Formats: sequence, structure tokens, C-alpha cells
Amino acid sequence: MSNDLLLVGSIPYDTAEQVFRAVGPALGPHLPFIPDGEIGERIYWINQLAYRVFHGHPDIETIERPIDEHGVEAWRSLQLGTNSRWIFKVKAGVKQVKFGDPGWRLGYARDAINSYFVFKTLRDQGVIPAGVRFQVSIPLTASAIRLFFPDAEDYPLIRDGFTESLHHEVTKIFENIPHEDLAIQWDCAIEDTVIEKALTEAGGVTPEVQKIVDDLFAPAREVSAHIPAEVQLGYHACYGTATGWPVREPADLTGCVLLCNAGVAASGRRVDFLHMPTVAGTTEAYVAPLADLETGGARVYMGLIHALHEDGGMRRQMELIKTHIPDFGVAAPCGFGRGPAKMSAQTGLATPNDYMDGLIADQIAAVELLCEVLGS
Repeated sequence: MSNDLLLVGSIPYDTAEQVFRAVGPALGPHLPFIPDGEIGERIYWINQLAYRVFHGHPDIETIERPIDEHGVEAWRSLQLGTNSRWIFKVKAGVKQVKFGDPGWRLGYARDAINSYFVFKTLRDQGVIPAGVRFQVSIPLTASAIRLFFPDAEDYPLIRDGFTESLHHEVTKIFENIPHEDLAIQWDCAIEDTVIEKALTEAGGVTPEVQKIVDDLFAPAREVSAHIPAEVQLGYHACYGTATGWPVREPADLTGCVLLCNAGVAASGRRVDFLHMPTVAGTTEAYVAPLADLETGGARVYMGLIHALHEDGGMRRQMELIKTHIPDFGVAAPCGFGRGPAKMSAQTGLATPNDYMDGLIADQIAAVELLCEVLGS
């Protein structure tokens, strides 16, 4: 067993059993945790929150919702453009949006508890190696809200209520899953978007940029500090896949370092792992911000398993990262769940099995290369 590889979350199968059977035997020996693939409505990441939580809430007005090309309602965003996404507005006069049914309202606890039963059963059968934990991936507050509520004045009206709801969801999860079997990952794609935009506009790190970062991670203490120490905790920075990966290609890793430092500082407890995506940068200037990374002891996973590398680019990037982080793990830059349709059109690979076979081989090859580079 090693912990050299991290799976960020989404995997394109219909059931948790399919995910665990596909991933467990092949990648399990390299993984500290295995997610359930964000199956069902979660495969489209936060869209299920729009459909199940925000739409129809008495304090929230639905401004726009997805409609397909035939004028039929749809629950997930189809493409960018009019009538293709969810847009909401907090109703006039509402001082603070609150969410009922604590622990169950968002759906993450329900799904986690159901998938854990499958995970434990298959681990007991040897499909998943002993010692591997069950991973639950959940969007942090800004990632869950800001894309759907474009009016900046709405965010403070919904932030605290949603953060409280996240608190109850996580509590329900660790009340029902043994702590030594559990890892919680906070997804921070929109936080990353806001940070990278602020850095671009300011021309670098300024006190104003740092304040934006700190404000984005203010909810982290509420949702993380109460998580028992036996539960593993981590943060996933993300460059996004909504319009094809990567949505952003930063010039260096400054934004990811700011994000991870803020997560560690705001959590109010130990952070166990940090995930940072990379693009095709193979210069010292690209990785130089890693000198400012404050992990607090967390294991770092670099999301460098991707197709942007030229020949030798992955090795070169690993070697550069090693000068700043002598021992690190690797990952893909994001999840795999929204890939098969694009891959089918480009390569003729028509099924999740075809798609995943290639990705699994890529992950194994990357771990083998990492061991060469690190000399382990």
C-alpha cells in the first residue's frame, strides 16, 4: 500500500459498485482513499444543488433554468447561453436564506452513507484493498453558490445559511461512517476562479487579493473545525471543466498556493491532503510559488496527469516540483465524470469502460514515473 495517487472525485459509471470494481483492484494499492465516483446527479457536480436545493426555495427566485433544444425542461446545465443554465436571485426583503432538514437537505450525507455500505462490502470481499478509506467530495460554500447567484449582493445573504447546512451534512456523515474509514475533500473550483481573477486584475499578490482569499475561506472553519481528528481532511483546487479542461491556464502556481494556504489556515484542525492542478508549465518560474506553500504537514498531490504535456513534460514538471516538495503524490487535475461524451466524439471510444481503461493506465504510468523521479 502506498499513498502516491489521489482520485479527485467523479468517475463515469452509473453505480458505486461499478466505480469500486473498476478502480479498487487496479488503483487501490496506490490510493489512500476511493470516492464513489459522484454517481447520479452529482456527476454534474453542483447542478443537483440548483435543481434540488435552490429551485423552489421560498426565499429564492429562479431567473433562468436549463431548457433543451425542443423546449423541454432539463435539470442540468446543457451549455453556456440563454435558457441553458441555472440562475437565481435572493428575493427582495430576505435578510438571510436558511435551509431546513439539517443533515439531509443537500443530499451529500444520504449519498455518502449509501455508497459507504457498498464500499465496505467490497472491501470486506477484497475488491478494495484493506486500509483504503472512503472519500466524500463536497463543494465548499463559494463553489456551491457563486456560479448560480451572479448578483454579488446575494452571496452574503445565502453564505451563512448554506455553510450551516454543510456543517450539518458533514456531521451526519461522520455520525454514520466510522471515522477511521472516512476522508472529506472540499472542492474549491469557484474559489480558484475568484482567486485567479483577482491575481490577474491586481497584477500579483496584494493585501486586497489576500483579503479576497481569506473571505472565501471564512466558511472553512465552520465546516472543518468540528470534524473529528480521526477523519482525514483535504482541499481540491480546480481549474474547471465546464467548457473543456482547463478553463484556466495560469502562468504559475501562485493562485493554487494561496488557496491551499488559506484552507490550511482556516480549518481549525489538521489538514491531511492538498490537491493542486497543473498545466503545461515546465520552468522554474512556474513552480516557484511552491516555496510559499504552508502545508501544515498535509500531503500534497500535484494534478499533473493530463494531456497538455509534451514528450518529457511530465517528468520535467515532477523534477521541478521535487526541488520544492521532496515527497509528493500525483493526481489528475480534475475528475473524470464529464469526459466520455467528449472522448467518444474525438476518438470513437464509446463506453465508460473504454475511457476508464485508458485513464487507469495513465494513472499507473504516472505513479511509476513518480517513483523513478523521487527515487522511491
